[in-house]
Amino acid sequence: MSTLDAGFYFADSERTPLHIASVTVLEGPPPTHEELVRTVTAKLPQVPRYRQRVRTVPLNLDLPGWVDDPNFRLSYHLRHTAVPSPGGPEQLRNLVGRIMSQRMDPARPLWEMWVAEGLADGRWALIAKVHHCVVDGVGGSDLITVLFDLEPDPPSGPGEQPQPAEDPAPSKLSLALGGLGQSVVAPAGALVRRLARLPALPFQTDRLREAGQFAGGLPDTVEHIAHPPVPSLHGPTGPHRRWVSLEADLDQVKTIRRELDLDYTVNDVILAAVTRGFRDLLAERGELAPDTLVRSLVPVSVRQDAQTLGNRVSALVVELPCGEPDPLARVESLHAQMARLKQTHQAAGADALVRLAGTAPTMLSLASRAVMTVARTLFQTVTTNVPGPQFPLYVAGRKVVALYPYVPIAAGAGIATGIFSYLGRLYFGVTGDFDTTLDLEVFTAGITHGLDELASAVPKGNR
Repeated sequence: MSTLDAGFYFADSERTPLHIASVTVLEGPPPTHEELVRTVTAKLPQVPRYRQRVRTVPLNLDLPGWVDDPNFRLSYHLRHTAVPSPGGPEQLRNLVGRIMSQRMDPARPLWEMWVAEGLADGRWALIAKVHHCVVDGVGGSDLITVLFDLEPDPPSGPGEQPQPAEDPAPSKLSLALGGLGQSVVAPAGALVRRLARLPALPFQTDRLREAGQFAGGLPDTVEHIAHPPVPSLHGPTGPHRRWVSLEADLDQVKTIRRELDLDYTVNDVILAAVTRGFRDLLAERGELAPDTLVRSLVPVSVRQDAQTLGNRVSALVVELPCGEPDPLARVESLHAQMARLKQTHQAAGADALVRLAGTAPTMLSLASRAVMTVARTLFQTVTTNVPGPQFPLYVAGRKVVALYPYVPIAAGAGIATGIFSYLGRLYFGVTGDFDTTLDLEVFTAGITHGLDELASAVPKGNR
């Protein structure tokens, strides 16, 4: 397990379950249980992590690892339920909120799939949960193309229930001894290699150089985070979740980006729309002022290969200028911030620091929770945009018609926004604390208003 994966695992708790999810709406009729079992069984060999559980090392002398679960039962992970009549968006949202409030059993493979029947127009939903230590949002988009079919009638095989590996899982004693070697012997060996100028040196030098670039941009970051947080967006969260959704036209966002400036990105436009959502929400709460800023954590991928499982993601902290009344000024501010943060290698440097922290796994379990506490002063929300497939997906011959993300909330951030693109549409999934975000619909309506006002404000024909 990587350092970042282990951090997500150790930070998980009953009050802050750190799973991500997708909420997929499909054409009907829903599959039978036998159909779903055949579909998932055929795909499991391509995602072996789905039949593995986490194995921790005594005294956390080393990072946790993955071992085959000898008691793996597919029936435990596949679950069926139904939404009440009339099966509209509100009923689905309530169901998702309840399912996402439930922490997964850390003694089992960390994933679940729920079939929710009873949606309007004969549709059904597939709600797929997976712990953040297994895969990040970008990896999740790749995983969808593995779990789902690219045609309605793919070639089918007999499919067999995957069996655990013949090699037994390592004993706790061997893990502890191996971890001791990792924590004591490996650092000493690394020091010898550095002194001997062996090939390991350039790798470490690159990491340290990345960390140095990150440190060079810290003064600007510290200046920004000194701004006091908005009170209602900063505070403890309970164990229960509220989830709402909306969708938008991807082509509209691309047109806005193109009319603004070719250097702008789709993500700049989306962040501007989210800013309008917070502007409306805080105005409704009586907390909007001309200088109001909301600091958002914006995850970015730092993947350098085609790996699917495991986390290769870092993050930037961006100030959403909610107090600015001019929509064009808001998107210009966000574009400038993103460009500046990328130039100072804030994301790459943060990723390097996380990997360097893996040299002290004994402290990681304590540090993970400490970081979650410290992060309360760094950001008040999370906004993550994951590009998805622009071609149709199918499950058991049924076409996917909508695909929404679920992003967990933690570290005192009471609202998290995930955006997933699919077949020319943007699907937003907004997570909130159940007790403190009764007004999430005000926020999501503001996002729609933000896109509309940008479409009206951008100068037409600008290239």
